[in-house]
Amino acid sequence: MPAALNEVKRRISSTQKTAQITTAMQMVSTSKLSQIQHHTSGYQIYAAKVESVVTHLAASHLLDSGSVSTPSTSSNDDVPASGLMTQRPVKKTGLLVVTSDRGLVGSYNSNIIKSTNDFMHQHGGSQNDYVVLAIGGTGADFYKKRGLNVAYEYRGVSDVPTFVEIREIVKTVVAMYNNGVFDELYVCYSHFVNRLTSRFRSTRMLPITSDTVIDTKPDGDESGSAKAAAAGINITPEYELEPSAEEILQVVLPQYAESLVYGAILDGKTSEHASSATAMQTASDNAHDLIGNLSLQYNRARQSAITTEITEITGGQAALE
Repeated sequence: MPAALNEVKRRISSTQKTAQITTAMQMVSTSKLSQIQHHTSGYQIYAAKVESVVTHLAASHLLDSGSVSTPSTSSNDDVPASGLMTQRPVKKTGLLVVTSDRGLVGSYNSNIIKSTNDFMHQHGGSQNDYVVLAIGGTGADFYKKRGLNVAYEYRGVSDVPTFVEIREIVKTVVAMYNNGVFDELYVCYSHFVNRLTSRFRSTRMLPITSDTVIDTKPDGDESGSAKAAAAGINITPEYELEPSAEEILQVVLPQYAESLVYGAILDGKTSEHASSATAMQTASDNAHDLIGNLSLQYNRARQSAITTEITEITGGQAALE
């Protein structure tokens, strides 16, 4: 067999093996996507309830600075509520950037990093005015190489993250905020819309105030209170609080902070699995197209070689006659 045919045959075999790998990876990513979507659907009910409570507290001005005196200690040992409402002049802005630890996820990581960089540019200031808290190795490595202050990084987030591991992240983030490492915090991540579409979001997490709870809704998704305020309607809900506003805030605010971070990481992981499944499907389709083209090329070359051999035999036989 000619050397050219052997090379084409080798490429066909190699591409077939690659297609088998990408197809298997697509099936794994699709399975992970199904698992995390099932897990997220139950969590979203809880998150919506917590957000509803905090939104009503904000509408009743319980989150306004000075309206409630939060105790210095919290009944929640993991996430203290005392510092979540503390407002101070913004000298450093924290960015909690959620990316993946690995590649083979299409444009997932590049879109998040590009959009986060655009957010910093629009927000203003130099790179020294920002502190990066990286969830995922890709974002951590990217910003480290470019000289930004990566004050915290967390690698190895589970494919379907548990609430326990996220609480440790929230606890660390709140402690850094209380210690003055940054003066405000935005969570930057990829929001899952559907299997083919994701949308970048940057949600302000700290400090928790009436304005950030009511008015800062991703993608223009305003609460009913915010829409009423925009229409010039002044809503002042009245509540009978038991045991007290202080103790209610001690429970609700940490849960709200946890729900923001956990929801963002769940959302980002869902988008990651969807992007990985789509990328592997595209790779498999491209491999099959390449195999088809190579097979056609191989068959044509083989047919040409056979035709040449037949012609030579016929010509030799004619010469003998």
